[in-house]
Amino acid sequence: MDISRLKEMTYFPGCSLATSAKENNQSLNKFCRQFDVNLIELEDWNCCGSSSAHSVNAGLALDLPTRNLFLAPPDRPLLAPCPSCFLRLKHAHLHLKQDEEAQYAYQKMFDRPFNPDLEIMNFFELLEILNLAGVLKGFSRNLNELKFASYYGCMLARPPAMRHERNFFGLMENTLSSLGGTPVRWNHSSRCCGTFLSVSRPYIATRSVNEIVENAIDSGAECIITACAMCHLNLEIRCKLKQKIPVFHFSEILSLSVGINEHKGWFKRHLVDPGPLLRSKNLIS
Repeated sequence: MDISRLKEMTYFPGCSLATSAKENNQSLNKFCRQFDVNLIELEDWNCCGSSSAHSVNAGLALDLPTRNLFLAPPDRPLLAPCPSCFLRLKHAHLHLKQDEEAQYAYQKMFDRPFNPDLEIMNFFELLEILNLAGVLKGFSRNLNELKFASYYGCMLARPPAMRHERNFFGLMENTLSSLGGTPVRWNHSSRCCGTFLSVSRPYIATRSVNEIVENAIDSGAECIITACAMCHLNLEIRCKLKQKIPVFHFSEILSLSVGINEHKGWFKRHLVDPGPLLRSKNLIS
């Protein structure tokens, strides 16, 4: 498969990867660089509006991601690894493609025609393309049977306007199995962690997180691997169980599996120390 079009990609980190999930940002960039995918951060990007705008102000919820679409160079794909950011950017792009009045407003606001051909990708889509190109074939045993629960959360679900978009459920299990990991079967892989209730209804978020982590432990998982930086944060800060297990960003485990050892800064940011588990599996020294 020709992956030359991915050699340079515009990168939209979003608020979470730029702040609370810097380790996700760093490990994802390291992984991409390992396979000659150059991520060029979108200059002067702004919040996609995910956390509240789409619930309280429909106009602002469109304008925020639309400005990022305007800033994105037309000649390379736009990568949005956060599921929520991807959802807002993709939804805005689809709305503009289907609404001539919205296109007119776009052109009036930015003095540029709307680009209907801009390719917006999430990290799962990029990884699938790399998988099909065979770039991970040389790393088949590197995870040493690490038992993991793949946690997608609810953000890979799609609103009706995006019902034909792929959701990539199963990709983490398939990819990490090929790299020597062992997925467990469990019941909560797509259950909402209650992220948006963390401030307004923290007791609901805590209850949901405790049930998710407890189910992963009962299913034999040694760790949880997340697809969403916001889910990762919530699983770490809201879990009140006496017994806890490490929670990893998908990009962290991928980077370890392909031999990237520049991880000291990543794991210091974790609230549940992953060091003992990773050392027991000879994944770090």
